[in-house]
Amino acid sequence: MKNILYVVIPCYREQEVLPETARRLADKMRSLIVSGRISDKSRVVFVNDGSTDGTWAEIERLHQENPLFSGINLTRNRGHQNALLAGLMTVKDMADMVISMDADLQDDINAMDEMVDKYLEGCDIVYGVRSKRTTDSFFKRFTAEAFYRLMNFLGANVIFNHADYRLMSRRALEGLAEFKEVNLFLRGLVPMVGYRSDTVFYERSERFAGESKYPLKKMLAFAFEGITSLSVKPIRIITCLGMGVFLVSLVMLLYFLILFAAGKTVQGWSTIVISVWAIGGLQLLAIGVIGEYIGKVYLETKHRPRYRVEQFLHTPEGDSDDREGEECAPR
Repeated sequence: MKNILYVVIPCYREQEVLPETARRLADKMRSLIVSGRISDKSRVVFVNDGSTDGTWAEIERLHQENPLFSGINLTRNRGHQNALLAGLMTVKDMADMVISMDADLQDDINAMDEMVDKYLEGCDIVYGVRSKRTTDSFFKRFTAEAFYRLMNFLGANVIFNHADYRLMSRRALEGLAEFKEVNLFLRGLVPMVGYRSDTVFYERSERFAGESKYPLKKMLAFAFEGITSLSVKPIRIITCLGMGVFLVSLVMLLYFLILFAAGKTVQGWSTIVISVWAIGGLQLLAIGVIGEYIGKVYLETKHRPRYRVEQFLHTPEGDSDDREGEECAPR
């Protein structure tokens, strides 16, 4: 039987929540296997992203107790997007479909049933989309919705209210593997893969344990990373702004020439000061945005590996030997 499902879960300091996450996922995987939707060769893969607590030790324990659970240990912290990509690329040739989700139990695992059903109907990509944000504070809800609208306005087209909870077929993962960017923003790259897609709506729960790894500061940095990785629209906005300022300066020049011809004296001190500060600020902003793009070009030309796997704990069906210490090729 095919329809092998792998669930990839990036983990960074998730020691507190992993036992409950594993318990709920084991129940869910068992129900999907019993119902005939997925193969009994399906697995759950935890990716340890250089955690400084006992996350990897907990993953090792789960693997030893139940072959359903596999573990990938990265050599160092590479960030959520690289850790997720490491998991996806490591298992893409073993699975027919892969679901990615976070370890904090905020994503509704019951939505996996509908995702698998849509895959069986022929979808290559199924996005998990939040139906509402009633569990969020007003500030969190406002900033999150502003995040998606800003991303789309600036050219980084993403699925509204979709994070990284999604199902991808092997064909879609092979398409994703062809994108070689070092600066990763998977929420924007996955829609570029194409193929037939659909959405599944779910309600996001409160975090079961631990603390959020994405405060406002990181969310803003994440948004800027996504925008500059997927779109050149900020540079075009600067170009348009520069043209606008130039046109205003021509109008002001004509205005002052008329006043001069009429023999009226103009103090001009406030106008000069405001103009200098405004133009100076715009120039610094433009230099900063352009510098960000140049920095990304510099990093891309280095061709540095996006992640490196130190250890892969995995028990294939019918094989009791672990592939411990195996290193994947740099990607």
